[in-house]
Amino acid sequence: MMDQHLSIVDWIGFIGLLAVILWSGARVASRESTFLVADRALGLFPLVATLVMTEFNTSTLLAFSAVGYRVGPMALALPLVFLIGLGFYTLTVARAWKRFDRLSVAELFAERYSRNLGVFASLMLLAAMSGFSATYVKSLGLIFQPMMPALPFPALTAILTLVVLVVMLRGGLASVVRSDVVSFVATLLLLPTLLVIGTMRSAALGGLATVFPRDQLTVAPLAQWTHPALPFWFVTSLIVLTCFTYIVAPWYGQKIFAAKDGRTAVLAVALSACLVFALYGSMVLAAAHLRVTNASLPDPQLAVPTMILQWLPPAVRGIGISLLFAAALTTLGGVWSAMAAMVAADFGWVSGRRVTVQRGLITGFAVASWLGAIFLVDDILNRLILANVPVAGLAFALLAGFHWPRATTTAAWASIIVGVAWGAGSFLVIGEAGGYTWIWAIYGVPLIFATGVLVSLVYPRHRSAGREAH
Repeated sequence: MMDQHLSIVDWIGFIGLLAVILWSGARVASRESTFLVADRALGLFPLVATLVMTEFNTSTLLAFSAVGYRVGPMALALPLVFLIGLGFYTLTVARAWKRFDRLSVAELFAERYSRNLGVFASLMLLAAMSGFSATYVKSLGLIFQPMMPALPFPALTAILTLVVLVVMLRGGLASVVRSDVVSFVATLLLLPTLLVIGTMRSAALGGLATVFPRDQLTVAPLAQWTHPALPFWFVTSLIVLTCFTYIVAPWYGQKIFAAKDGRTAVLAVALSACLVFALYGSMVLAAAHLRVTNASLPDPQLAVPTMILQWLPPAVRGIGISLLFAAALTTLGGVWSAMAAMVAADFGWVSGRRVTVQRGLITGFAVASWLGAIFLVDDILNRLILANVPVAGLAFALLAGFHWPRATTTAAWASIIVGVAWGAGSFLVIGEAGGYTWIWAIYGVPLIFATGVLVSLVYPRHRSAGREAH
């Protein structure tokens, strides 16, 4: 059973690292150019740090580690999803987004197609990000609940959300980036340490082979990825969906806008893809080793806080928990910042006391995230995936907007409607138990693109009069 209490020394470590992270973010002044796009001057290291920490979030960390605990090393297929997905982003849109260089990714749809399409795309992305941020708040509460069992879950998540909000309101995106740099360095030091400790502890008890089949401990062929908790079709569908949703991700686009130039943006995303895979992979393997030393964990989603509390020495445990909080802080901050930028750019809120308005928007998004975490999120991974339905529908319009001048406004509308209808219909008709992600990804993505291409060719006269985004 996991020790549910931190010692005084642990709390000192927790408060110490958290104070450094918060101080780093609080040093930023709240200028308009800083609040949303960090002066468009980020170099390679801070951009890599903020991209990695944006993606390295507690929701995905808890979900992936839970699968690692259940199925073992084959769960490395899940971090592989991000390696391929972010690699696709690097090749297709990283440089294009920096050339576009606005405040919101939805501005592309307005300029390339029509104002109405831009507003609709913005609304869909805002809905998706509301779902993502609710899962982040939920996962943050799950991490801290074992250490504060007397505090009701709604109150705990409210306090944690408030802390994130206070940091975010100071300097916007620039605050997030500064906090990300500190968190990034600490993450690179801590997570490999957990993997080393887990490997040594499980080796003393016979290693992974005492829990998992031996054929999983070799380079398992694809045909062996058939564990009920990680079927091959599920991983394949996630790879497809990640490739065609991350290219539209507002939280990534906003940070690409903050890069100092296109070369920096491309290289940063490529490096981030490798680092995200390595960090999630180390925790998946560490969770597999935890199964050897603790086979009776009541909830696999608690694998990460369990490893920190059981394996790390005093003070370092507090640093580890603080680091998980920082990961949630920077991810939530990045998403809320992107949402505020979208409202400012896509709905005309660009005059007057702009920073004050953006702070109000971010506060509203924080409250909505907390409410979603309490009332809507049950299984973290499944809700993360479901929130991508409105994002995937934008894939054709986005890629064609950058790379195919013949794409028309009518085709963009048709592809989006088909994409959202197919994704939502797959979930409603087939459901999670029926494996809706396979039908959604393998049939839906080609259908989205086929619709867009066909309508563009059949109705060329409806080509957008807006400026091409190249």
